[in-house]
Amino acid sequence: MKRTISQTKLYLAIIVLAASILAISTVAMCEDSHKAITQDLINLVEKNPEIGDMLEKSIAKAKEINPDPQTNPVQNLSDYYDFIDSASELIPQDVLDDPANLTRDQILQSICYFYYLVDQPLPELENKGLFDNTIQYYEPFSSWLRDFADSWGMFLDTEASWNNETYQQFYDDPIYGLQGPWYESPSNWSTFNQFFSRYLASADQRPINSSNDTSVVVSPADSVPEGTWAIDNNSTIQVDGGLQIKLVRYFSVEDLLGNDSEYKDAFANGVLTHTFLNVNDYHRYHFAVGGKIVDNRSITQNVALEVKWNSTGKKYDPIDSTGWQFSQTRGYVIVDAGEYGLVALIPMGMAQVSSVNFEDGVIVGTTHEKGEMLGNFLFGGSDFVMLFQKQAGFEMTATPDVHILMGEKYGVMKGTAE
Repeated sequence: MKRTISQTKLYLAIIVLAASILAISTVAMCEDSHKAITQDLINLVEKNPEIGDMLEKSIAKAKEINPDPQTNPVQNLSDYYDFIDSASELIPQDVLDDPANLTRDQILQSICYFYYLVDQPLPELENKGLFDNTIQYYEPFSSWLRDFADSWGMFLDTEASWNNETYQQFYDDPIYGLQGPWYESPSNWSTFNQFFSRYLASADQRPINSSNDTSVVVSPADSVPEGTWAIDNNSTIQVDGGLQIKLVRYFSVEDLLGNDSEYKDAFANGVLTHTFLNVNDYHRYHFAVGGKIVDNRSITQNVALEVKWNSTGKKYDPIDSTGWQFSQTRGYVIVDAGEYGLVALIPMGMAQVSSVNFEDGVIVGTTHEKGEMLGNFLFGGSDFVMLFQKQAGFEMTATPDVHILMGEKYGVMKGTAE
């Protein structure tokens, strides 16, 4: 399945990249004054000239597709280094001179442009076992992309990343819900990440549907449910005729949980479902079912996004395939839900800063109730996947593509014979 993601499925955290496009034409730094993360890339290119060659080819292909310097200001490798400088330490109010003109479409375009430059197919990367033959999936450049994400995330953990103007910008837009009773006092936010991962004012702001009914599955996050997909008896996931890697095989539970997971075959003949977080959403996620944790881990992989230039609309379109989750940084917790079997709860990182964090008490052997806090996303994390065993008999009751709040009814486990 492939479709264009709606603009509301991208993160407000990526706002900072919009300034990169605006500032690129005025930034003129000599190499020795580049930001540390940019210098890391320069050093990487010097040590691995093939990375520089591929990066230049990717930029050149991007320019060939969209030669307009207004919408594609990075025309060469030097421009790219300046672009990274301007993208690495910006905060939301730096985006435009008039914050009132900041729209979600601009947010969308900024994040898409960042990845457009490194999402150009390169023949030398074909048949290398990558998710796609673009440099964003190729080591060691893909590791540098994660380093960039981490570096930017660290900046957004500092007090330099938050101020009254930034707060006012989001308060004035009602889609973020700051004008109502949902959230904790803004006096608790002294960094952008504290705002981004804000707590609710109280549990009453997200009541848990059928809290005493173990068969009811609730939404783990404020999000948009996407649907369900069958898992066959070989633990491969059937999506619109089959998702494939290199046109050879379907995506599998093993791809998702890791080939060393003892649970990679535990969900055969079960169901996968996933739900996207929106730009304005509460970014903490909760247990969708109650039970005992039997496994949890974090898997660090790509920080990537597929993007195409829309020459008719003069914009960058992100491409969402259900399979992108299998190549992204993610974490998972597998819960024993009693008579309904095992349920895997899998928060996903996506794009720029990919940070999936679990609460300290979320460890193997502990038991948690439905609706308890599971963790949070910091600048990244746009998806939440759940796997159900066959015996759960899971059916999604939420309407696909219709936004729901954390704690609202997502589905039901009707139970079946194993």
